[in-house]
Amino acid sequence: MKRIINQSLQNIKGTPILSNFLNMGSIQLSNIVLGFLIFPIITHLIGLSAYGYYNVAYNFAWVFAILINYGTNQSAVRDIAINSHDLKSVSKVFYTTIAVRLIMFIFFIILILAIDLLNVKYYRFILFAIPIVLSEVFNPLFFFLGIQKLRFYNITNMLSKALMIVLVILFIHGQKDAVWVNFIMGSTSLISYLCLLIYGLSENKIKFYLPRPAAQLLLIRQNFSLAMNDVSVQLQQSLMVFAIGRWGTPSELGAYSVADKIIGSIRILIIAISNAIYPKAAQLYHEKTQLWYDFMKKIRYAITGVFLCGSLSLFFLAPLAINIVSGEVNSTAVSLLRSMAFVPIVAAWNSFNAIDLLLRNDRTTIFKIATILLLISIGASFFLVKSNSFQWYGVYTLAIELTALSLYHILVKKHKIIMKSTYG
Repeated sequence: MKRIINQSLQNIKGTPILSNFLNMGSIQLSNIVLGFLIFPIITHLIGLSAYGYYNVAYNFAWVFAILINYGTNQSAVRDIAINSHDLKSVSKVFYTTIAVRLIMFIFFIILILAIDLLNVKYYRFILFAIPIVLSEVFNPLFFFLGIQKLRFYNITNMLSKALMIVLVILFIHGQKDAVWVNFIMGSTSLISYLCLLIYGLSENKIKFYLPRPAAQLLLIRQNFSLAMNDVSVQLQQSLMVFAIGRWGTPSELGAYSVADKIIGSIRILIIAISNAIYPKAAQLYHEKTQLWYDFMKKIRYAITGVFLCGSLSLFFLAPLAINIVSGEVNSTAVSLLRSMAFVPIVAAWNSFNAIDLLLRNDRTTIFKIATILLLISIGASFFLVKSNSFQWYGVYTLAIELTALSLYHILVKKHKIIMKSTYG
């Protein structure tokens, strides 16, 4: 295994993927490191119970942030990467993407107003999380990934996270201020993204393009399955939080939220690696399909080996991780984290299957998998919480990830068999 990993690392040296990974890795590493700094601070300031409600609102906001993104972090990255030398095409992709996101945000605001009628006990937490969703409208990551220039995005992101920590320390002084945490986080991100937009458009001489309704409708129709898949993935991770928030106790919600936050931080790194791979993969696949498969073989074992080591470390160091994040020794949270510890290795391996389906633009299959996983997640989370099976909450997360891996693996393997029989 060591020899394979070393060989894989040697194979990717000197390619654009290494540069992308280093930039994206440092972005997400700063997210993780600074996240581990801010969340213990939040927990200390507002307490574990209020932290649970904060986390429910945070997950709620991210479900809709991903819906508003509407799959453009995949489709727009691919389209910009392929047309990176045609500024007119890049401009069309950019402004059409932002326009569709704005349309989705308007529907989100209408929904938020309607939720107030349902008398949700943590509605104020949800209301104050709106800036998180709005920030995703203007998140220019797809643009910088597509043109493969991430340095300024990297720097701005780290400064934004650092400022976020300072603002939380200055303005959050107890449980009564808990509702403002998501507002501060979202507002800070929004300001940084707007700065990035101004810089990116000016630096790369991207001229304004008035998006046509027909182009917006086409994007909405084409990306529907991608959007539903992304929302499904987020819901698979968030449904348990929502279920505990509705039917569980504050202590259960707090313990699960802490373990879930650690796994969520690692998922961010996996997404970063996928985002770094995707532009290069899109170019290779566009040139010749086999080039992508050869490229995938070169890097898959290296990435899998890294996350296997990470999962093992997480399992054995769970008490330390929980103590760092929550600021206290919580045996329930430790048990949950150990149950979830091998989620990262499964998710890392499965990310290549997901990229393969995206490159083939097989949105029907993506949508089918998303629907199946969402139905399983809804049924499993509802059953476990209603039956008070708290000891299985962590296993739920791993089981959903393994189910996703199985579905993706079967369908990708089936496609390869069809390719071989068709083209020899």
